[in-house]
Amino acid sequence: MLKLFNPKQIQTRIFVKFKSDTKRLGLMATVQGPVEESIRDKLTKSLNPNHINVINESYMHNVPEGSETHFKVLVVSEKFKDLPLIKRHRLINDILKDELQSGVHALSIMAKTPEQWEISDKIVESSPNCRGGFGK
Repeated sequence: MLKLFNPKQIQTRIFVKFKSDTKRLGLMATVQGPVEESIRDKLTKSLNPNHINVINESYMHNVPEGSETHFKVLVVSEKFKDLPLIKRHRLINDILKDELQSGVHALSIMAKTPEQWEISDKIVESSPNCRGGFGK
């Protein structure tokens, strides 16, 4: 069974494209956890993004309910101009080093310039289903 949203997230509207289904699904979430809030705040303060989405994907994994261990971030910022993708990812990882050292197990990153975002389809691909882990 596919869960479509995590009620622990902040109210956000995103579009997800499933590999087996190209329909756009509007997902609504409601409450933001402290780790998600920290990720959003740090990225916002450091990168002054034109657009940001922080998605807690922990509910898709074998973790206790309400966990904040698996995230996907979409950041659109002028600060990425002239930076190759690897340096954009390193920059985000450096900004979030405390979270990555204290409980965030997985971080999927989409880092785009405003120009790249404008010409994109603005679809956030769904992450793959959890393949098990401890206790499965």
